[in-house]
Amino acid sequence: MVGPLRPMFVLFGSSIVQFSYTNGGWGAHLTTVYSRQADIVLRGYSGWNSKRALAIVDQVFPQDAVVQPDLVITYFGGNDAMEYNPSGTSPHVPLEEYIENMRKIALHLKGLSDKTRLIFLSCPPLNEEQYISAYGNEIVRTNETSERYSEALLKLCKEIGVKAIDLFNSIRRKDNWQNISFTDGIHLSAEGSSIVAEEIEKVLKQAEWEPSLNSDSMPTEFP
Repeated sequence: MVGPLRPMFVLFGSSIVQFSYTNGGWGAHLTTVYSRQADIVLRGYSGWNSKRALAIVDQVFPQDAVVQPDLVITYFGGNDAMEYNPSGTSPHVPLEEYIENMRKIALHLKGLSDKTRLIFLSCPPLNEEQYISAYGNEIVRTNETSERYSEALLKLCKEIGVKAIDLFNSIRRKDNWQNISFTDGIHLSAEGSSIVAEEIEKVLKQAEWEPSLNSDSMPTEFP
């Protein structure tokens, strides 16, 4: 542990989180924006779904920790939205179970402290042709399914009062999004990550949180 103690932002999720420091990733961008203001902590688990995340959320975020995060940005859903595979190799989680898992994760995170704020990221779209070219079609994920999981998460977040970012539509609004947003059809390129970073910063600027977590409003360490 080094001092002085700064606000702590935790990025918690699957591969979009784990790889958020590569290829001009959105995690690296946030670290740059909040340098000397907040510590950005990465807890990314490639290939994971909401079921696995729920099983370990109390270990990643123990409720009795002396220092609790000021912000947790959470993403699970892309792997859950994979279609069921009889071989058992798919990380698919049925939609109703996915939403219940995310509800429980949100309630655990909200209970960490009065100061802990949450932002959930919904399931993004994909370039289906690029994905099939990279991975084949044994484990199928489609934009139709991704949209259903995205919409369901946004509905949940509205219900329980958690800030949410509609990645599915935010990315699709970008011109030529299919060809610029991904490295392999599903994982984000620098351009795709810039959309995520922009949407996160927008939420942080607009949120009426006290204290504010907007970089423009936060003090700089040792000015």
